[in-house]
Amino acid sequence: MSTGIASGPAIIADGKGGFAIETIEVEPPGPGEVRVAIAAAGVCHTDHASLHWPGPLVMGHEGAGHVEQVGEGVRGLEIGQPVLLNWAIPCGACFQCARGAATLCERTHELDVPRLGNSRAHAGATRWRGRPVERSFHLGTFARHALVRAEAVTPLPAELPVDAACILGCAVMTGVGSAVNVAAVAPGASVAVLGCGGVGLNVIQGARISGARTIIAIDRVQARLERARELGATHLLLAADDDPQHAQLVAAVRALTEGRGVDHAFEATGTAALALLPLQLARNGGDALQVSGAHGTAAFELPQLFWNKRYMAPLYGDCVPDRDFPRLFDWIARGQLELASLISHRYPMEALGCAFDDMLAGRSMKGVLRIA
Repeated sequence: MSTGIASGPAIIADGKGGFAIETIEVEPPGPGEVRVAIAAAGVCHTDHASLHWPGPLVMGHEGAGHVEQVGEGVRGLEIGQPVLLNWAIPCGACFQCARGAATLCERTHELDVPRLGNSRAHAGATRWRGRPVERSFHLGTFARHALVRAEAVTPLPAELPVDAACILGCAVMTGVGSAVNVAAVAPGASVAVLGCGGVGLNVIQGARISGARTIIAIDRVQARLERARELGATHLLLAADDDPQHAQLVAAVRALTEGRGVDHAFEATGTAALALLPLQLARNGGDALQVSGAHGTAAFELPQLFWNKRYMAPLYGDCVPDRDFPRLFDWIARGQLELASLISHRYPMEALGCAFDDMLAGRSMKGVLRIA
């Protein structure tokens, strides 16, 4: 393992929709930091959106690999140890962490910049063409080396392969956590999941683990619906192109729930125009959750909020790493949470464009980049 400056390939977005594989340099870790040799990284809609974020930017926010070097004060990690990265990195001391909302940590998000400052991991220790370069979500997992805060690192069980575990850091955590932590799906509940990609399939798994009786999977691709059935969906609805106002879909969901709608309706498509559709699928007093992080403009009629419906846009399944990742590991070990088969496609770094095309066209459920 290298202990000096490490150099290796990284996928750099230019902020204008383009990207290229370039070489970056990453310094050794300072106090409270860890340098990780990334082995695999998940690909999702957020990564595609990051093509248009201010660039240049090292892409990627789902990843797993091996500890390459640890900084002063870091405990519990050994060189070569397999680890999972997470992007909601709690500091434990800010306003949100103090109130128990670690996912909203102000040090992780933009609010922290003038208030708390950043560690060297966020202040020029990663360079491209001799200049500091930003990294997606302070990680940048589409790169051979990532310098991160120790709080971003969770040791992996030895039996869990890193090339599958990489998707736990976002897609699985977001989906399962939205069902278990945010919606708090109860035994016997009814659930509808709009979109059966990486996040939606894991909402379905979370609902099944929670004991939901009715789990309605909705998608435009039949193959994705069949996968949803294998992971716990009890009913499948193929969204129709000739139903632009979703009247047929709403009627079908209500027909499966004694005319009232589901207890919890989730949107996981990443499409802004569908972000509010869960309001029409949820019963009175039910929950509508937009879990895909869709950006853009959406409109709805105010009566869709009637009556006593709750609309939420939860972040990262309300992840608390020390609590949630051990639970995910345990569910996988017990056979309650499926992981490896969620990954439908694997790509080399140079095929990121193909990975995006497959994802946007619905040909893949979850893609993973092999980082080398």
